Amino acid sequence: MLMRTDPFRELDRVTQQLFRGDGTWAPTAMPMDAWRDGDTFVVEFDLPGLQADDIDLDVERNVVTVRADRPMRANAEEMIAAERRRGTFSRQLVLGDNLDTGHIDAAYDAGVLTLRIPVSEQAKPRKIQISSDGTRQGQAALAT
Repeated sequence: MLMRTDPFRELDRVTQQLFRGDGTWAPTAMPMDAWRDGDTFVVEFDLPGLQADDIDLDVERNVVTVRADRPMRANAEEMIAAERRRGTFSRQLVLGDNLDTGHIDAAYDAGVLTLRIPVSEQAKPRKIQISSDGTRQGQAALAT
């Protein structure tokens, strides 16, 4: 099968992701790691160079939104290199129903925002006690 390709289409797509319409960087990336540690779900976001007050954390139902703001430089110095992303950027995580979003613990240290989200009590494995009253009603119904 013969396929026509446009080598500039992929370049245009990547450029759209990296830049805003005004040619400045679009700060959209917020790298993260996530794992389960026993009865806790842990998420770490890399947010270097920010203060805790620059970070906003919201929870609505099972969606966690992390928003951060690294302001643009106010002075008119001539930039030699500008690779650090600036502006407001955010990331949303859709959490499963098995996590207790009402008890999220958030800490920011050394440029890393750490969220600890406990597994809900309903989702934890538990032992079900089987009662026995000595009668076998199920077998009696099968015999008739």
